[in-house]
Amino acid sequence: MTNNELKRALGLERLVKKDICTTDAAHLLGLSVRQVLRLKKRYLEHGTEGLIHRNRGRKPAHALPQELKDHILNLYQGPRYQGANDCHFADLLREHEQIAVSPSTVRRIRIQAGLPSRCRRRAPKAHRPRPRKPQAGLLWQIDATPFNWLEDRGPQLHLLAAIDDATGQVVAATFRHYEDLAGYFEVMRQGILAYGVPVALYSDRHTIFRSPREPLTIEQQLAGEQQPLSQFGQALAELGITHYKARTPQAKGRVERLWRTLQNRLVIELRLRNVCSLEEANAVLPELIARHNAQFAVLPDQAQPAYRPVPQHLDLRYVLCFRDHRTVGAGQTLSYQGTLYTLAVPRSFKAPPPKTRVQVRQTLDGEVVAWYQGALLPLRPTSPSPPAASPTAQKQTAGPRPPHRPAADHPWRRASLISKNRR
Repeated sequence: MTNNELKRALGLERLVKKDICTTDAAHLLGLSVRQVLRLKKRYLEHGTEGLIHRNRGRKPAHALPQELKDHILNLYQGPRYQGANDCHFADLLREHEQIAVSPSTVRRIRIQAGLPSRCRRRAPKAHRPRPRKPQAGLLWQIDATPFNWLEDRGPQLHLLAAIDDATGQVVAATFRHYEDLAGYFEVMRQGILAYGVPVALYSDRHTIFRSPREPLTIEQQLAGEQQPLSQFGQALAELGITHYKARTPQAKGRVERLWRTLQNRLVIELRLRNVCSLEEANAVLPELIARHNAQFAVLPDQAQPAYRPVPQHLDLRYVLCFRDHRTVGAGQTLSYQGTLYTLAVPRSFKAPPPKTRVQVRQTLDGEVVAWYQGALLPLRPTSPSPPAASPTAQKQTAGPRPPHRPAADHPWRRASLISKNRR
């Protein structure tokens, strides 16, 4: 018997002996008068054993069979679902094995078998979280993480992703071999095409996001000079997106916590699909991200999103692109990455004069155009004209020079004759 049942037995014994009344017994045991009368009747019929719960020692009707528990334990210890935590393992059992059990049941089976948890829980720390933004699209957090996503089946990849601060929804993601500018441009392109232009973006202080030049001095700031923007910063400024650069990982903690969730789940999902290359990983990534959003995304405080449409005068191909500057030559030509281009200037547009600095933009698919005074000028590859042969080059290509022989009336010869006559 438990301590509570012993306490009830002592109270009912005093009630049967009429030392206390029914109301006092109910107050003493913390029960209602009707429950005390029921327990008194059972006590008089069966004695102290009547107060013990009748299901004690019996197997519940809805308990899992021992064979099913052993099967779940073998799957948990096998290589197929290696590394899955309790919640994810319950989801995988429901999807791939048609076994519907709760995460608490998985945890109970694991503890009974003496297996430790796959994820160690750290001691809680005092932290005041920043509240979420009230509307979707007010703030995106963008970052990248290197991880062995394909395990031993392929190379180590970087996952680049952007998450909405209000909903926790992954708006775009892509796998890359390295953390590069083209990958971040692809993430922004996917997110903007799917949802719209966000109001602000939160990133770290990688040189992709900020110019590597030194910050401006006080004299330069007073003179009105502005700090130069990186290529990514120029694209955000052209789209009207406010850019915040965090100084600590905790400042953009929402995307940092996303990596822990994806590293626990995506590795197993990619293993089950036998993904072995970068192309295969990017092919199945949209499906995995959609499932993640359906399970973990939350509703914002305000249903109306804050996304903006892309301005009509802008083309994302020529905004999210690589930028550089070149000088126009005398023949309306410029050189870029070892190729000579000619500016295809329309008749209605004034051509840039020679020695003018223009901006050259290269899109993600390799198209190269010139940007001058807010207008897009197509570029046509051209072959340079062969240089004229110089006299020096002609002399170098000529044959061996014949020996020089003085003429018969050369002063040198006359001097020789005079000297001979004198002798």
